[in-house]
Amino acid sequence: MTRCALLLFASAALCVGMLFGCKADAEAPAGGAGAGAQPVDPPLLAFLSRARSAHHIADEHEEAKDYDKAVDVLRQLVKGPVPNQESPRPEVREVLADTRARLADLESQRGNFDAAAKDVEIGLELVEERTYFRGHLFEVRGILEDRRAKALMDEGKGDEALKAKQRALSAFEASMEIQAEVINQAIPAPEEK
Repeated sequence: MTRCALLLFASAALCVGMLFGCKADAEAPAGGAGAGAQPVDPPLLAFLSRARSAHHIADEHEEAKDYDKAVDVLRQLVKGPVPNQESPRPEVREVLADTRARLADLESQRGNFDAAAKDVEIGLELVEERTYFRGHLFEVRGILEDRRAKALMDEGKGDEALKAKQRALSAFEASMEIQAEVINQAIPAPEEK
């Protein structure tokens, strides 16, 4: 499944969930269940549509091995308009964080390790909660540090390569820990007998 298809699936599920939530809000008494939930609004839908389109275009460029164009279109997304810029909704922050993870992956494939590391840092600032998206950013950090280690080794910089390899392993371990926590939170607690 392509990145665009995954993003499309996630945003479609989000929109369906929010639409049902809006219906529940309309039917719920004041102060009841669903009170305080944010309704679906056109700027959010437009942002999600823009993100799906950007990732689809990036998929096409990446398939053609034109990483410069893939990076350019994704940079347009993260630098472009965001609904509620000062305090974006979690869905928006997650899409931006996931886009930063993809940018980091692409930049590290191009050997731009410092740019990739910066994208990971920005992504981590967007999703401070221990969610899949935070764990994925640590996974990408591990991948980019592993690529950096290989490049440093090729340059004959063994000590620096070893440090990068250690950073990669630490990042992979952090990713595993976060994702295990995400999985465990989804598992219902066993019933007491």
